[in-house]
Amino acid sequence: MKLRDYQETAIQKILESWQKFRSCLIVLPTGCGKTVVFGELIHRLLTNKVKVEGEQWIGQDSVRAMILAHREELISQAADKVGRISGADVQVEMGEMKVSPMFGQMPHVVVSTVQTQTAPLGGKVKVEGEGEQRMSKFCPDDFGVLVIDEAHHATAKTYRSCIEHYLSNPKCRLLGVTATPDRADESALGSVFDTVAFEYTVTEAIHDGWLVPVKQRLVKVGSLDFSKVSSCAGDFNQGELAQVLEEEQNLHAIAAPTMEICGNRRAIIFAASVKQAERLAEILNRGKSEELRGKSEDGSTQDRAAWVCGMTPKDERRTILEDFKAGRVQYLVNVGVLTEGYDDAGVEVVVMARPTKSRALYAQMAGRATRPSAKIADLLGTVGDQVKVEGEGEQRMDASSLRRKLIAESDKPECTILDFVGNSGRHKLVSTVDILGGKEIDEDEEEARARAKKRCEESGEAVDMVAELEKSRAEIKAAKAEEARRRKFIQATAKFIEVSVDPFNIFDLPPIEATAKCTLGRSLSWRQKELLREKLKVDPEKIGLAQARQLLDEYFRRVNERLATFGQMKMLRKFGVSVPMHFDEASRTLNKLLRKAS
Repeated sequence: MKLRDYQETAIQKILESWQKFRSCLIVLPTGCGKTVVFGELIHRLLTNKVKVEGEQWIGQDSVRAMILAHREELISQAADKVGRISGADVQVEMGEMKVSPMFGQMPHVVVSTVQTQTAPLGGKVKVEGEGEQRMSKFCPDDFGVLVIDEAHHATAKTYRSCIEHYLSNPKCRLLGVTATPDRADESALGSVFDTVAFEYTVTEAIHDGWLVPVKQRLVKVGSLDFSKVSSCAGDFNQGELAQVLEEEQNLHAIAAPTMEICGNRRAIIFAASVKQAERLAEILNRGKSEELRGKSEDGSTQDRAAWVCGMTPKDERRTILEDFKAGRVQYLVNVGVLTEGYDDAGVEVVVMARPTKSRALYAQMAGRATRPSAKIADLLGTVGDQVKVEGEGEQRMDASSLRRKLIAESDKPECTILDFVGNSGRHKLVSTVDILGGKEIDEDEEEARARAKKRCEESGEAVDMVAELEKSRAEIKAAKAEEARRRKFIQATAKFIEVSVDPFNIFDLPPIEATAKCTLGRSLSWRQKELLREKLKVDPEKIGLAQARQLLDEYFRRVNERLATFGQMKMLRKFGVSVPMHFDEASRTLNKLLRKAS
């Protein structure tokens, strides 16, 4: 099949990584074809000679693939798509479905859930020792590739057990695919995968015309108060969060803006509890005007909102999803059911009726709306590198510009992510600015995101957060350039009080003993070393690990609490000012001092 350029690059990077490592991870946003990538990779391994560390995988009898996921929906999608792409014999091992070898040979591809693989073999009671789990029926030597879909779950004990089983074959290679490589519990994927072979961001996919632009709406709700909700595993305590969101006043404060902002567009709504989902659907149905409510075949009024959760019977859930996809249901409220593995290009609005501090979870939820309209999806894939524009003479347009143009003129030119803002207290809530801005955050990026989010909140309108981020970054860059220009003249006109540039001195931070043990027990990453050099002017090789982490903790604390930065405090000390300040106050004070000095 014809691959998109980034998909082709991803496959090549995987094969290159496997020359050096046994395992690798690729990161592709929701809607960018992760299954297509590993399906085509398997097809090539089955039909072509591919060298890996001198070993040749030759033909269909030598390479088989095991694909693991954790949900039934992901299994059926993977089996169907990989079968169509590779043309291989694909069988499913899940629950009552069992792989049936033909002529004593395993199928080319087996798709299975991790729960099935780690379940007791033959229904026996699990006991310690070899052969007790269902995966033991599969010989590791029969498989040359192990693929883990939604690989951000791969740090779980069940996944590690499967990986250990199949990688006992020294020729087997491991591939993880995910849209969200950072887990809420911060478990290190680096302990599972040797390297990240390829990463493609949401922002890149939007710019290249593969995903629709994301518009953010922030609605202030005075009665929402998350300040007393505690944290658990890097996110809110779900029970306490649900209590806040289930309050009648908050339910109506969420439902009313949802109806107004969505208009006639279809929306997926993420709720924190079954009770909240049920009540939201009830209020949405009660609140819709008759002209906007659907009509059944007999002319009676039909509800426009429905809700599903993990306990919804499969047949009932299937009917609800079909009604939603057909447009008979406009609002689909769910509790953790549609976060992964649900694809519907007709979804134009995602309503975050439950806040989160997890960037990974937020990205999964927001990704339900970023796919372009199904009516133009195939057309986008046929666009070449350069395309002649009709009616424009010899003028040509690059492929990404044309794809963006096609999306802008389609029936789904953008998607909207709706967040509700209340009193978050000490909690930092995730929004689109966090998934569009990337993971690496320094103090300039933190300020750019804060500015973009503030403008979005103040406008009350749908804001293109990518454009707002770019605008904020440009403003900060210009301000820094202007500050640097003014500093050229300071030395000749200002008299500074010379002080030590020791960061512990600047921060008024007593350094801990250099011999103190570091609780994390890990060495510094290259990024942490660069941050110490660039932001704190410290050579990480000349201080102890415990002291380095002490400085990094203080640096990030100041970023999170928007206190004056090291650079600001250092400059203020030169002017003789040592009063603790917030970032904005320090900026204003320095501007006044610099103007006075010049």
